[in-house]
Amino acid sequence: MTAAEITSWLLGPLLAVMIFLFIFRIVLTWYPQVNLTQFPFSLVVFPTEPFLAPLRKIIPPLGGVDITPIVWVGILSLMREVLLGQQGLLTMMTRTG
Repeated sequence: MTAAEITSWLLGPLLAVMIFLFIFRIVLTWYPQVNLTQFPFSLVVFPTEPFLAPLRKIIPPLGGVDITPIVWVGILSLMREVLLGQQGLLTMMTRTG
């Protein structure tokens, strides 16, 4: 097994889980009364907040809506496609390597 295969094997599920967590975080913004420190919600907040907090300093809420989770879904989706998509860098390396 090559390094590119191991990397894509690990990176694929990691990016998929992070995209799912950010999508769940988008849904949570629709319910501002939810306490994000309570159990099921803290499982989503803990891994995503380190990514969202710095971006909030750059991108302010638009009309009172925090759009930073949407930005991260876009970034992670782009990374996944560029690295692991059908013509992705790691995909091409595993085919030729």
